[in-house]
Amino acid sequence: MEWRTRKKRNLNAEINVVPYIEVMVVLLVIFMLTTPMLTQGVDVDLPQATADPVETDDQEPLIVTVDRDGNYYINVGGSDSEAVDGEVVSQRISSVLSENPNKLLLVRGDKNVTYDRVVQLMVLLQQAGAPSVGLVTE
Repeated sequence: MEWRTRKKRNLNAEINVVPYIEVMVVLLVIFMLTTPMLTQGVDVDLPQATADPVETDDQEPLIVTVDRDGNYYINVGGSDSEAVDGEVVSQRISSVLSENPNKLLLVRGDKNVTYDRVVQLMVLLQQAGAPSVGLVTE
């Protein structure tokens, strides 16, 4: 009988990293191509400020509220639990701002109201002569 001499193969304990490098290069290219597409929108210059509470100088601010159904409520010239239309809001705000142009004006919008209704309200306030509007959050 012939004895065959078998050579023991040495096991290679190294990890082949070439496939990982190829995957990383492909991912890098994908992210480099998709990132510019994700940054679309309107160019806006936002002021640099902290989120400190607004100073009211002990005067009650004008608060216009938009509920979840899109109805407007204002805390001036009547009951603030009575819904009013946009024209009434504009008239009341312009009359108050004509007497006190530095009056603080805040908008409270329900989180379930459409964004369009809040923007329409802010347009009404701008047309009434409001120089700036603050948004109320919790």
